[in-house]
Amino acid sequence: MEDPAAPVPTRASTTRDLADEALPTGITKTQMVRAMFDAIAPRYDLCNRVMTLGMDQGWRRQAIGMLELAPGSTVLDLGCGTADLVAMLQGSEYRALGADLSFGMLSSAHRGRGVLVQADGLHLPFAEGSIDGLVSGFAVRNFTDLGAVLTEAARVLRRGGRISLLEVDTPSSPLLQLGHKIWFEHVVPRIGAALSDAAAYRYLPRSVAYLPSIKELRSMLHEAGFEQVERRQLSGGIVQIVTATCRRPMMGIGAPAPN
Repeated sequence: MEDPAAPVPTRASTTRDLADEALPTGITKTQMVRAMFDAIAPRYDLCNRVMTLGMDQGWRRQAIGMLELAPGSTVLDLGCGTADLVAMLQGSEYRALGADLSFGMLSSAHRGRGVLVQADGLHLPFAEGSIDGLVSGFAVRNFTDLGAVLTEAARVLRRGGRISLLEVDTPSSPLLQLGHKIWFEHVVPRIGAALSDAAAYRYLPRSVAYLPSIKELRSMLHEAGFEQVERRQLSGGIVQIVTATCRRPMMGIGAPAPN
């Protein structure tokens, strides 16, 4: 939970600190990440298209497809940003919701992109078992306490509900690794500097240090209440989609307690 008395950094100092100093943790990370996304929100979609050569749209569609839910299901995009995934969920005939910590990102979302709320992933404003599916696009490494966020995701998902996490990855091929390293660590920051905020996009490659290994993420998902964890690598391994099914027994009013 955030400390309301803690000083909130300015956008300029936030992005500079994220790019040039030790990676923050705890409440400092939460505040800095929120301020950073507030700052880059106006040109966030453009940067995504350019930096991924447009491939991010296909990755998002695959993340939605791997939910494998019936049309009309209620799906939450956690860390929705400007609601790209929310719009795609609507196009896939889902009832789409979006939640993000950054008000700046939500303010930059186009109208008609589902129901959007400002919320911390640790405290989602949804009833227990009220969501059929949850997706997240490139947000896993930005959560301050990923384990607790996954537990909260399991709380709002119905039993049998699905989660689909789209994130960056590292190719296994040495040649692809080299190309990916050059692009991600040298080209992407220059694109970010030209189109948006230089310091924020210098932070982007460094933020991968927050990302758990697939073994660690699998363990975290099991501990949070998920099963059937699967991972699919896309585009030569530069991104990954991790899916799982919620096994947590419903504990709401009228639901039987587990034996």
